[in-house]
Amino acid sequence: MLKKVGFLGPTGTFTEQAMLAFFAGEEIIPLAYSDLPAILEALTREEIAAGVVPWENSLEGSVALFLDLLVKTAGIYVVGEVVLPIVHHLLARPGVSSFTRILSHPHALAQCREFLRLHFPDVPLFPTGSTAEAARLVAESSEPWAAVGPETAAKNWGLVVVKEAIQDSKENETRFAVLGRERAPRTGRDKTSVAFALPEDRPGVLYKVLEEFARREINLTKIESRPAKRQLGQYIFFLDCEGHMEDPEVKAALSALMARSSFFKILGSYPRWDYSLEVRRP
Repeated sequence: MLKKVGFLGPTGTFTEQAMLAFFAGEEIIPLAYSDLPAILEALTREEIAAGVVPWENSLEGSVALFLDLLVKTAGIYVVGEVVLPIVHHLLARPGVSSFTRILSHPHALAQCREFLRLHFPDVPLFPTGSTAEAARLVAESSEPWAAVGPETAAKNWGLVVVKEAIQDSKENETRFAVLGRERAPRTGRDKTSVAFALPEDRPGVLYKVLEEFARREINLTKIESRPAKRQLGQYIFFLDCEGHMEDPEVKAALSALMARSSFFKILGSYPRWDYSLEVRRP
């Protein structure tokens, strides 16, 4: 039976590229969704077997909405990750060279902030739901608009690349999360992601939590915080560490962390992305 996999659409997004990279060699039915909540809702209702969503970007950081959704959605886990190089181009209809607006996903616009400021300081920027949606709007409009997005979006909507590789850093990468309803098994080359909140705000309390990992020689690959959406000054911390939640040392550290937390959730243990894989640049 073919596996249905949801991704942040429409066709031509970087998220679609991430989905194809993760499920390479598998027969799947890709289903495009218009926003992140729709993908998690489809997973919860068992309309799809997996979902692929953007998680964080090397220039702009984490996708805040995804972190918030992952904390509050029960029964959904991170089961894999994909890291893609992100190359943005300036796209337009053939023959159009000056623009009255530039459209793209907010993260894509932010990743090209310096280029757009230098070359189009007076052209207003308009956010869209995705880079592919921006390309579609430009293609369907009679106005002199441009889009920021991948070459695949240009090909899908009959646009031309006006300027190549306009992102502010050539090392621009995005990490995507693969979501599922069942936890991923241990592989021996894993990561674990957790969210937690601390019961009080006092000197050294976060240090003592992180010490549980340090003294067990568990490498932390990421830690950040998000507002808990209650009282100002209350935060939820997001932490990634090397190892699987079933590894004895990781399990012990997580148990100690849970004991010190007012809120604790394992977001998933999953195979680390293999950077040696050849992934075609979109």
